[in-house]
Amino acid sequence: MPTNTIFQANWYAIRTKARAEKKVFDRLSLRGYNAYLPLVTSIREWSDRKKKVIAPLISSYVFVNIQKDLVLETLQIQGTSGILRYLGKPAVIRDVEIENLKILMTDTSKVSTLDDIHFEKGEEVKVIAGPFAGLVAQSVSVQGKHRIIVEIEAMQSRLIVNIPLEFVKKRENQIRK
Repeated sequence: MPTNTIFQANWYAIRTKARAEKKVFDRLSLRGYNAYLPLVTSIREWSDRKKKVIAPLISSYVFVNIQKDLVLETLQIQGTSGILRYLGKPAVIRDVEIENLKILMTDTSKVSTLDDIHFEKGEEVKVIAGPFAGLVAQSVSVQGKHRIIVEIEAMQSRLIVNIPLEFVKKRENQIRK
């Protein structure tokens, strides 16, 4: 006898308005929903200061574990703007994917999203970790993949190096040619 899946709870990704993830999470929780919002702590650096910031790992989404027939109800909560869809229906997020997020959140010092890391083409960057720490180079994008170029001007040579983006930061006091 097949199980009735309408009463089975699944994880769904509720889209939020910009920077409303924490508020939506709180509102979902207050209404008794089983909600999950993975947060990471990072140090954001401006020209005049550094600040410890707690932000969602995945921008504009909160996860909720509910029955399919209650999905539309969650969209009535202030700050929501929709739901992740697949083939026109609310997309079910597999339990293993939520468990993976929870495992990643046990040590957020090693976790960063590529969305948070953005360099303009030609921008000077400095490698801050790994075997090439201290290297100063230019950022480029080659075939959709981020790379950095090391230019040795005296020899008129250019070398392309693959370095994880989280090992690179924008160089302060950039010198323009």
